[in-house]
Amino acid sequence: MSERLDDSWFTEIFSSEGSAFSLKVTEKLHDVQSAYQHLEVYATETFGNLMLLDGCVMLTDRDNFLYHEMMAHPALFTHADPKRVVIIGGGDCGTLREVLKHSGVEKVTQIDIDEEVTKASERFFPALTASNGDPRAELLFEDGVKWVDAASEGSVDVIIIDSTDPVGPAEGLFKVDFLAKCHRLLREGGVMVQQSESPLYHSGSIIRELREDMKKAGFTSVATLPFPQPVYPSGWWSATLAGKGVDVNAFREDATGGADFALDYYSAGIHRGALSLPPFMHRLLKD
Repeated sequence: MSERLDDSWFTEIFSSEGSAFSLKVTEKLHDVQSAYQHLEVYATETFGNLMLLDGCVMLTDRDNFLYHEMMAHPALFTHADPKRVVIIGGGDCGTLREVLKHSGVEKVTQIDIDEEVTKASERFFPALTASNGDPRAELLFEDGVKWVDAASEGSVDVIIIDSTDPVGPAEGLFKVDFLAKCHRLLREGGVMVQQSESPLYHSGSIIRELREDMKKAGFTSVATLPFPQPVYPSGWWSATLAGKGVDVNAFREDATGGADFALDYYSAGIHRGALSLPPFMHRLLKD
């Protein structure tokens, strides 16, 4: 839930954890009710533009690179040779931009149910949508679950589930039957990655259940990578990888040093460190 304390502050309250996060806002830039959710954009004093969906923080100019880099590069450097990538969700197009930095990728299809998110990003977060015109990019605005249902078996190398929290339009993306359909869609050696909420708040619930469901869906290995994310609940977030006949606890470390693009957060060292989970997570995940 969210609550405005006064005209100059936006506060998102996490009632179940007794915590909150606030940003000082200077102006409302955009407000639209789509067929799926309420989308707002504000200018803030120190974090640039801020996007909200149904009152929850989705991204800011200042720190979105943390999320987008960790949703894209660990999976792509884990796969042996990713050519065909699918992004479910990701309407702000930041993850799409990161995937397209990999010259070996031949096609990226992004499926987001709400076109209003992409329209707002093009207007208020143009850096995130800078690669939308890349000829390798295909942007579709439809139900990602239905798209996966209809897609050909063994046709994709990497699937990225860049979704909101597991409620509302994104709820179906966390269920074992959907994960099994993603497993079917992947070629042997394929990698799936899904945003998996806060390690501090959700290791013993959402993250553990997601890892268990990935294994039930047929994936042979899983790995959860924590990373900082100041504007999300607890300031700490995670991405969980799953491999189809490949160990996602290893990656092409040498390839990261030869990449022909600059990044702000992800590196081989960051990837190695993220794979080493703290003891409390191992206990909560029942590893």
